[in-house]
Amino acid sequence: MWSPWRYEYIRNLSEELNDATQDGQNNGKNSNFIASYFQSPKQDETNLVIYRNSEGIVFLNRYPYANGHLLVALGEAKPELLAYNYEQRRALWELVEIGTSILKTKLNPQGMNIGINEGQASGAGVPQHLHVHIIPRWSGDTNFMASVGNVRVIPASLETMWGQLINT
Repeated sequence: MWSPWRYEYIRNLSEELNDATQDGQNNGKNSNFIASYFQSPKQDETNLVIYRNSEGIVFLNRYPYANGHLLVALGEAKPELLAYNYEQRRALWELVEIGTSILKTKLNPQGMNIGINEGQASGAGVPQHLHVHIIPRWSGDTNFMASVGNVRVIPASLETMWGQLINT
């Protein structure tokens, strides 16, 4: 299986985990790429951002479980859902609805997984910046490949998927 984006992830995994656990003291390295994406609207294509507003962003996950796997986050980094006030949580959910609508319109999935991994123990890759996963699903997308060597088949590149989701 060819998945070139996984190599970068595997190569940098230990460095990213170390950065994320240093309580913001990352010696000049930006371990919170989500905040960086939010602060850099001119880099939306490079960062695979498909939607943004004044509160947050919706963007493609560089390490997807399925084609179209989106991440949704507010611009302000907080580690837990309840650290955000009611209005911020409402804004986050509105972004989730926008991301869900984009996937339904552009990819027509048969189902979706929507979830949050809060904290490093739950598997959060950026535990200091809460984010929501939206994963489009189709019958058969977890075929035999998932049981053979824990392999997933991702048939389209991230750039192709970005182009499909961003175009109206």
